[in-house]
Amino acid sequence: MPYTIAVAGKGGTGKTTISGLIIYHLVKSGKTPVFAVDADPNSNLDIIIGMKSETTAAELREDVLSRNVPEGMTKTAFMELKLQECIEEGSGVDLLVMGRPEGPGCYCAVNNLLRTYLSNVSKNYRYMVMDNEAGMEHLSRRTTNDIDLLVIVTTPTFVGVRSALNVRNTAEQLKLKITKTVLVLNQAAKEPAGELLAELKKHGMEPEGIIPADELLAGQAEKGGDVFSVAGESKASSAVKELLLKTGALK
Repeated sequence: MPYTIAVAGKGGTGKTTISGLIIYHLVKSGKTPVFAVDADPNSNLDIIIGMKSETTAAELREDVLSRNVPEGMTKTAFMELKLQECIEEGSGVDLLVMGRPEGPGCYCAVNNLLRTYLSNVSKNYRYMVMDNEAGMEHLSRRTTNDIDLLVIVTTPTFVGVRSALNVRNTAEQLKLKITKTVLVLNQAAKEPAGELLAELKKHGMEPEGIIPADELLAGQAEKGGDVFSVAGESKASSAVKELLLKTGALK
């Protein structure tokens, strides 16, 4: 089974950029192949890592639910075939975009097919990196393997801390199997204030990594560029690599 890294946090915290930088360092370190899963309905991971997704698993899920399955083919065979087509292949990394949340209707059977497929296909990879929404919908439905490392990303503000605590509490309530959980303060202009650190400590959390604000990455975001092309010169990228080494995710 692959070493699985899940990245979660409120929108606007930069978690997708962090996910992209994690993937960059895994690929650069030769820890390939990497399976990148964009599980955030606001799908942007493809842009961040310089790939383009044509089809999402959600679109396929709707086809299966609507019985748009070719005559003579089982739903299982059809979904496996189409999901394989959904995976965009890159240099050292393959990408699957999950797509929008579920609409009305019963998705239990389809989600079981999706869960089985992801479990089987992920065995072909050394690492799986999943970019999640704050509610961790796909993790809650167990549409992936157990988590080796959960990275909770937040900005260094009291509002951000509250959001990070909500993510941690959600993971605990879902009874997810997580080996290690770490908190990352992203877009930090300086060392976090003592009051902020005290608030975190009061709730049993301390930042495992502090990622500095990075004008280079901000410029790439404005242009719609990928992080891979500038990661070698990025301060934030160096901090993400330190985090991976510190947590043992990158050896």
